[in-house]
Amino acid sequence: MTLPLSLRNWLAELILAALHDSDARRALEDVATSFDAPAAEHASEVQQRARRAWRVLRDRALDARHASTASALDAAAVLFEGGLYFEVHELLEPHWLEAKGDDREALQGLIQIAVGFQHLANGNVAGARALLRDGGVKVAGRRLHGLELDPFARAIQECLRQIGDDGKDFDWSRVPRFPRF
Repeated sequence: MTLPLSLRNWLAELILAALHDSDARRALEDVATSFDAPAAEHASEVQQRARRAWRVLRDRALDARHASTASALDAAAVLFEGGLYFEVHELLEPHWLEAKGDDREALQGLIQIAVGFQHLANGNVAGARALLRDGGVKVAGRRLHGLELDPFARAIQECLRQIGDDGKDFDWSRVPRFPRF
């Protein structure tokens, strides 16, 4: 289920703040472990997403508040592995806005791939296919801050072949690992 925009953005901001802020990390833990609003609409979706974030962040050292692109890429890999594709987009976008040339194109490709998987999770198969295809093309044959992106691009192309007409039978265990240092 797709969260309403206000909830999605609130939770994404909390998750991203939890990368560098200990208070936000504690607040994320509270939402993940003791969020008690069973009557509230979307409560279970919020808690499920917070739990995924908490699992991948709880043992991670805090990043600097204004992390380098290399640090952001490492954090993006952690979020991507947790299925937090929207948050990957939000994390990498400021770095993309500041990047130039090949780095800018590679970051845009990584963002498009993340958003493509978010679209697939939301049931937008056509949008997912388009973004995965375009993002895969942008990262193919590239390196970014020492990361070899071509194997990821090839794995994305394989994922595209696995997406059925309605996307419901997609095997999420086939999502490739985000490039890591």
